[in-house]
Amino acid sequence: MIDFARLKDADVRSHPFKFLTTENVISDTQGQKVRGDYPDIKQSGYLPLSKLQGGPAFNALIKDLKSAELADILSDKLGLELRDKPRMITVRKHSKLKDGRIHNDSLSKICTCLIYLNKDWDDKVGGAIRALNGEKDMDDFTAEVSPLAGNVFAFARSATSWHGHPPFKGERYVIQTTFLVNEAALARKEKRGSLQMRLKSFLERKRIIKK
Repeated sequence: MIDFARLKDADVRSHPFKFLTTENVISDTQGQKVRGDYPDIKQSGYLPLSKLQGGPAFNALIKDLKSAELADILSDKLGLELRDKPRMITVRKHSKLKDGRIHNDSLSKICTCLIYLNKDWDDKVGGAIRALNGEKDMDDFTAEVSPLAGNVFAFARSATSWHGHPPFKGERYVIQTTFLVNEAALARKEKRGSLQMRLKSFLERKRIIKK
């Protein structure tokens, strides 16, 4: 499903950290099919793929995100060695206003690749990820990527890889592929993701009961 040739031609920037951006790695039609086959997600945040079920178009995209070709391209473009690294895929459908605050990834992450899947978007309402020049100001950024279907933002984790997006509440389709330092890190993050998913489900049920 992914147009890997377009990904190979993606623009790479080295300041304030190494990242790439590109558009149209999947078509609008493909994006619509993926959204139609998306897992039935009610919670906000990134949820582990291992706990979700999607339909054929969604699974076709996941297959590409698990492919050796993706690891090859990101390794070459970002100057990393990802080919032998485990990867964790997490899936988002809903955002809350507190999501997207300025942050840097943990040392256990080597590279993160985000592919967006939304039909249309107005960046003025928030939710467009930014490559930031520092850790204090969301408006001090080098690049901004709208979460439209087919847009990709991928970066090498470093001491300066601060990123985030202005607050947004609502549907925001995105799949995150993270390459990790080793299998132990993957196991820890899978366990943590599963616990957070169960906690969110419990809190949501309590909220509904109170209503």
